[in-house]
Amino acid sequence: MISLDDKKVELTYPCRWNYKVIIESHLEISPIAASILGEREHTIKKSNNSKNGKYQSHNISLLVHNDDDRHMIFEQFKKEESVKMVL
Repeated sequence: MISLDDKKVELTYPCRWNYKVIIESHLEISPIAASILGEREHTIKKSNNSKNGKYQSHNISLLVHNDDDRHMIFEQFKKEESVKMVL
């Protein structure tokens, strides 16, 4: 087995970054993304529905400027009450 625990991703900023955001299927992703990203330009693409149809996933892509920016956005999605999971 290969362990990547001690490896760090080397990125050249600014760069486009994708977040996979999972929400309940009765919710809309656009207002959730807008509340976190504000006026930042981003794209949203529906990805999948869960097997039982309770959840839906979306790919949200945007330009991030540095590691702190990338992690801050991840944490904001993670803290959002209506977001079940963010990858």
